Amino acid sequence: MSEMAEALWRRVKNTPYKKRVLVITIAVVIGSLSLLFTTRMSRLLQHKEMNEMALWSYAMERMGETTHNDPLIYQVVHNQKIPYVLIDENGRVEKSNLIPENHLNHPERRMKTLMRLSRQNDPIEINTPRGYRYILFYGNSALLDWLILFPYVQLAVVAIFVFFAFLTFRTSKQDEQNRVWIGLAKETAHQLGTPISSLMGWLEYLRSQEVDPAAIEEMGKDLKRLVKVADRFGKIGSETSLTTTNLGEVVGDCVLYFRTRIPRKVTLTYNGLAIAPVMVRMNAALFEWVVENLLKNALDALQGVGEIDVAISSDDEWAYIDVRDTGKGIVKSNWKKIFEPGFTTKTRGWGLGLSLSKRIIEEYHDGHIYVQESELGRGTTFRIAMRVAVP
Repeated sequence: MSEMAEALWRRVKNTPYKKRVLVITIAVVIGSLSLLFTTRMSRLLQHKEMNEMALWSYAMERMGETTHNDPLIYQVVHNQKIPYVLIDENGRVEKSNLIPENHLNHPERRMKTLMRLSRQNDPIEINTPRGYRYILFYGNSALLDWLILFPYVQLAVVAIFVFFAFLTFRTSKQDEQNRVWIGLAKETAHQLGTPISSLMGWLEYLRSQEVDPAAIEEMGKDLKRLVKVADRFGKIGSETSLTTTNLGEVVGDCVLYFRTRIPRKVTLTYNGLAIAPVMVRMNAALFEWVVENLLKNALDALQGVGEIDVAISSDDEWAYIDVRDTGKGIVKSNWKKIFEPGFTTKTRGWGLGLSLSKRIIEEYHDGHIYVQESELGRGTTFRIAMRVAVP
C-alpha cells in the first residue's frame, strides 16, 4: 500500500464514527469519478489508435500498396506501439509489428494471433489502385491494454478499502457497546455496595432481637446471594481467573437455591448430585450467574406451572449442562436472536441476561451456549458445553 493510502487509513481509524462514514463516502465518490475518468481516457485512446490504422488503410487504398513502406506513416503507426499484421490476398504476411516471428511462421500460432487481434479490433480490408487486396489485423497498444485494465484495479482497491473500513466500523461499534456494558456493570456493582453494607448491619441487629432464626437465616442467604450478584457485576470486563471445579456441585448449589423459591406447581429435578464428578475450568461466581439466568428464563416460560429438568452429561472432551422446561417454547427464527443484546420477548427487562450469559460462557470459559431444541407449546432445552478439565 502506498504512503498516501496508509496515511488515509490511519486517519480513518482515528476519526469519530460519523465522520468516518463521511470520509468513506467521499473516498467512494472520488474512486468512482476516477474510475469513470480512466474508462473515458481508455476509450479516447482506443478511438485514436483505430483512426490511425484507418488512416493508414485509407492511404494505401488511395496511393497504392507502397504506402505501408512510407517513412512518415511508418513513424506514425510504430510510435504508438500498435501490434498489427498485414496479410495479402494469398494469405502471406506482408508486414507486421510487435508480433513474434515464431507466431507468424507457424500456421496454427499465426491463426490464433489473427483471431486474438480480431477480437480486439475489426480487421480492415484494403483494396489498392493496382487491384491488390490486403487485410489489416491490429490490436491494442500496451498503453491501451493497461488503461482498459486499470479501472478494474481501481475498483478492486476501492472495494478492499470499503471492506476494511466496514470491518473497522463494525469493530469500533462493538467496542463502544462493550465499553457501555462494562461501565454499566461496574457502576451497578459500585451502587450495590452501600445498600449491601447497610443490610448486613441490619441483619446483625435482627439477630440480637427476638426474631425467628429461620427467617433470619433465609434473609442471610438472600443477602449472600446479593453479595454474589455485586461481585459478578464487578468482574465483567476484568481478568477472570479459572479454577478446576466440580461442575455438579456448582450447578447443584444454584438448583438448591431455586428449589425453595419456585412456585408450588413447578417441579425442579437435577441429576448432577447422583453422577460421578465432572471437572471443568471455571469461574464459579460468573458461571452460577449463567445457570441462574437459564433457570429464571425457564420459570418465566412456565408461568407458574410445569417442569424444569437440569441434567449434566459428558464425554471425553466436553461436559454438557442441559436446562429443559415444559414452557411455551421459542420460535426457531429467534433461537440465535435471543442471545443478542436488547432482544427480549418479555414485557419487562432489558434483554441482557442471555447476552451476558453467552459472553461469560464463550469469552471467559471458551465454551458454547445455545438452544438445543424448542417446540412451541412443549418447551425448550438450553445447552451449555464446556471442555472437560485435563487431569
